[in-house]
Amino acid sequence: MDKNPLFSIIISNYNYENYVREAIDSALSQDWPNKEVIVVDDGSTDNSKDAINSYGDTILSIFQENAG
Repeated sequence: MDKNPLFSIIISNYNYENYVREAIDSALSQDWPNKEVIVVDDGSTDNSKDAINSYGDTILSIFQENAG
């Protein structure tokens, strides 16, 4: 059994440009050696996409049309 299984942190976002960086930074700061941070943006119309993209390959970004 793996002592450090993959730990996934999923952040959902819709027009939370003012808060999404704080959420991502918090997720990245978790003290777990084998983690992934996934951010799902639900068609934001603010500048959330720019904030999310600024993290590059350190997170997995998923952008979709607004699903309500």
